[in-house]
Amino acid sequence: MSPYLVLITLAVYIFLLFVLAHFSSRGADNDGFFIGNRRTSWPRATLAMIGAAMSGVTFISVPGSVAADSFSYMQMVVGFTLGQLIVAFVLIPVFYRSGVVSLYEYLDRRFGSTAHLTGAWCFLVAKVVGSALKIYVVCLVMQLLVFDHFNVGFIANLAFTMLLVWLYTFRGGVRSLIVTDILQSLCLVAAVVICIAVVCGRLDLSLGATIALVKSSPYSQMWFFDDPSSARYFWKMVDGGALCLVAMTGLDQDMMQRNMSCRTKRDSQINIVLTALCQIVVILLFLVLGLLLYRYIDFADLPTPSRGDDVFPFVAVQGGLPLIAGVVFVIGLISSTYSSAGASLTSLTTSFTIDILGGRRRYDEATLTRLRRWVHVAMAAVMMAMAYAFYSFGNDSVINLVFKLAGYTYGPILGLFAFGLLTRRALRGRGVALVAILSPIASYLLQWVAADRFDYFIGFELLGYNALFTIFGLWLISTKRNSNDESST
Repeated sequence: MSPYLVLITLAVYIFLLFVLAHFSSRGADNDGFFIGNRRTSWPRATLAMIGAAMSGVTFISVPGSVAADSFSYMQMVVGFTLGQLIVAFVLIPVFYRSGVVSLYEYLDRRFGSTAHLTGAWCFLVAKVVGSALKIYVVCLVMQLLVFDHFNVGFIANLAFTMLLVWLYTFRGGVRSLIVTDILQSLCLVAAVVICIAVVCGRLDLSLGATIALVKSSPYSQMWFFDDPSSARYFWKMVDGGALCLVAMTGLDQDMMQRNMSCRTKRDSQINIVLTALCQIVVILLFLVLGLLLYRYIDFADLPTPSRGDDVFPFVAVQGGLPLIAGVVFVIGLISSTYSSAGASLTSLTTSFTIDILGGRRRYDEATLTRLRRWVHVAMAAVMMAMAYAFYSFGNDSVINLVFKLAGYTYGPILGLFAFGLLTRRALRGRGVALVAILSPIASYLLQWVAADRFDYFIGFELLGYNALFTIFGLWLISTKRNSNDESST
């Protein structure tokens, strides 16, 4: 696929993105930026969330993971579904009743300012690291497809990407994201379906033959109950999936800004449940595509890329498929990239402005607007710097690394909220931040000891151990609440 065609495809998509962002952000105030003025209907929110749950990392890495992990990722999806139900029927009522803009305002009302700041800083670190990793991976692909051809360095590629993300979110925030996420969802699903159809056409497979091929392939094994020490063991992945979903969606300002933009609690709950059902179908399509890509590599006698993350880009762009496959791959990749990065930038801006700087308490509307815009610029610069750090020093494994990092960075957030919702105790002193620092360290030591001494690999469920360490630490610095204290919910 010609680099010029990739550029044309990128230009057309960006033009459409900016047109939608312009019209959707007209008249947006600070509430529009932070929570979309809570005017989003549940059908629009559901369409937006289908794409929002998928980043460029998912788009590239899930199909490529099939050779090593078969369809075991569906075990995580089972956990994701359970986690969505917890978010819908436990967390959403709490957040709507509290009327919070930033999720971490709940921690202020429950425990005080120290816990509020600790939760906000944990989120900021988690989101900056995770978002930068996703941006870095997608910029690497674009570097190979386009920028290397024109002798443009990675730093210019990265700066160009972040500039476009900043431009289309700086006015409308969540108001813009809901509309552009709908575009991303449509592009993402269309890209996967079209690529499946194109590969099946080259393999001369009918729908029935494709289903038979998937069912008979060893790559399609979903459930792994045989080895409890394996990272693919069913209950470990289900538990890890549920915990990751609650932490990375239910307690993540990025994802919950969309859910909380719905008009009512009931609308938000309908949106979340439907999103969970749609996610099952979409992830299964990604895995089927991965199986077909590996089958096509064998059929066409192509060299198998050494990294699973390179399989989809290689086959779609350089594998001899019709041009449409490369075009929809680029559209799917850039749509997921800009939506995911834009959402992360908006949520980081919201959390830093509201939680760290105390925006709504300290400033009038005009001052808050100016402050929010400066923070928006600063967060874009921070994300760019972190992505460049990954380029200079980072690890190239992607989907597993995202969840591995989440196990360390989201654990204290999950522990804080769980302690607030499940107990009626109050926290004393300023030890909350120390607990949030020590818990990931204890989790790392536990993971190392389990693997070194007992040959037991702690996988995605590391997040649960991290949260338990946090809860234990919080219990040690807590006291019984007075009867006249405000209820935790």
